[in-house]
Amino acid sequence: MFEIKEKYGINDLREIMKELRSEHGCPWDKVQTHESIRMDVLEEAYEVAEAIDSGSTDLLKEELGDLLLQVVFHSEIEDEQKHFNFDDVCDGICKKLVYRHPHVFGDITANTPEEVLKNWDNLKAASKNEEKPSDRLRSVPKLLPALMRAEKVGKRASRVGMDFSSTSEVIQRLRSEIDELEAAVNEGTDRNIEEELGDILFSCTNLSRFLQKDSEKALTFAINKFIIRFSGVEALLEQAGKTFTEASPEELETLWEQTKTDSHQA
Repeated sequence: MFEIKEKYGINDLREIMKELRSEHGCPWDKVQTHESIRMDVLEEAYEVAEAIDSGSTDLLKEELGDLLLQVVFHSEIEDEQKHFNFDDVCDGICKKLVYRHPHVFGDITANTPEEVLKNWDNLKAASKNEEKPSDRLRSVPKLLPALMRAEKVGKRASRVGMDFSSTSEVIQRLRSEIDELEAAVNEGTDRNIEEELGDILFSCTNLSRFLQKDSEKALTFAINKFIIRFSGVEALLEQAGKTFTEASPEELETLWEQTKTDSHQA
């Protein structure tokens, strides 16, 4: 019988999951598969990131627990099939950390973060049999958000010398891509428009990398800013007794500029 405690540890979490998955456990938990809870891993990881951005240690603690649950959940499913268990997962990551930190656990010297990353990448490539630079690019997970994947691909290409020489060169390329999109729009070919638009977005991630900014974070900030300003326009419309559909495009533009000015002065 499960013991109710004041303080639990990792082994208690494993036992709780076993109990939930047992024949007399939870009707929902015991029928889940890797596939059915696959997206939960991604959602929990994003919630951890959001907790970090919030600066709340209590929220971070909670969200890290939710993410850890996903690791234990998937491990338990495999343990039931006698493939591997949570201890095997821990064993694997411990061995990987020791292998990829020879400057700590071996006789390799790495005195800077840059040297550490270079060694890490070389060891990772060797362990995954990535013989050619293109193998490193293909190994970036396809399920990553496109902006994040683009940044990683650009960074890995940069490490073998395939890169721009300066920020101004990236900006020049971005302007060139915008011109190509405009030409594609004028031609009216959907496939070319999508391709050129993709080139612009990819160039933006290269620019983010050169500016040492996170493109995902920058876009998230822009989205939040848009929502705040949109709400400001909405409030001004309500004061005037109007809705969006009742206002002219010129009116909306004027209110938008007013909201921008107000936000800068706040």
